[in-house]
Parts: sequence; C-alpha cells; structure tokens
Amino acid sequence: MRTRPRQRKNPLRRGSDRLQWWLSRFLLALAVAGLPAALAVGLASYHSQVREAQAEAAARHPVTARLAEDVPAGLETRTVPAVVTWTADGTTHRTTTEVDSGQGAGAPVQIWLDAHGAVVHAPATAGQATAAAWTDALVTATALPLVSALVWRGTLYVLDRRRYVRWDAEWQQVEPHWTRRQPS
Repeated sequence: MRTRPRQRKNPLRRGSDRLQWWLSRFLLALAVAGLPAALAVGLASYHSQVREAQAEAAARHPVTARLAEDVPAGLETRTVPAVVTWTADGTTHRTTTEVDSGQGAGAPVQIWLDAHGAVVHAPATAGQATAAAWTDALVTATALPLVSALVWRGTLYVLDRRRYVRWDAEWQQVEPHWTRRQPS
C-alpha cells in the first residue's frame, strides 16, 4: 500500500506546485551540503593561516626595546602608544609602538622587525589561525542554510503572488455564473 500519492499523476497539480516541490528538495540539499562545505572551508582557511604565520615568523625577528618615557596607566585602554628605543648594528633607533599602560621609562618591550629593520606586528600564532578557521567555517555553515531559506521564502512569495493573480482572473470569469451578478 502506498502512503504517498504519485505526485506527477495528480491532475490538480500545477506547474508552480512541481517547481515548488523540486526547489524545496534542491534547497534542502544545498543547506545540508553546507556542513561539509563549511568543514572544507575551515580546513583550507586553517592551512592557509598556518602557512602565512610560518612565513611571517621566518621573515621577522624579535628585538627587546626600552621605553623612552613613562607610560601612564590608561583608564580606557590597556595599551597605549609610546616611544621605544633599541640598538641594532651600533645604531640607536626610535619609534612609536603600542605598549601596555602603566610602565616606567626603561622597561623592556618586545618589538618585531622585518628583514629591512622596519617595525612590524608579531607573527600570527596557531591560536589566531585556529580562530580564523573557526570563523570562516561558522560563516559558511550559517550562510548556506540562510541563503537557502531566503531563496525559499522569496520563491514562495513570487509563486503565491502568481497563483493569487490567476485565481483572481479565474474567479472573475466564474463568479458571475455562480451569483447571477453581471460583471461590472
């Protein structure tokens, strides 16, 4: 015994009903496919971030600099810009960088230099690579079902509008025969 009637043989089934049925299956498959896609995006992002962090670590080196002046304790932020100095190749260098607030002059501060001696950010850590990968995976895992739901709702809106217009046109033809009213 069949529990579901054959969908294709139903004489009352409209073309828009068939379109709605197939679209629902396709969008459901797209939403479910979002989970493996999110995993793939997360892994690709992680490997890319790790390679970038390794390249940064190879091209940068840490230097211990000294604060040139006292840094007052910041009430609003934990880090503040301050002038630091360091000696490299017999030359004293000076720059402004972000340091923890509340330190006195002469306190050691670790800065990172590139191959040309310019101050750069510290290389990315494994934790930052993991966080970026999780973020990318979550955005992908959320975006595909969300896009599927939005396409579904938009399609239903358009199909229902078309159905209502057709029903209204058909009613305009049938209604005078049922009510014996003359069309206006």
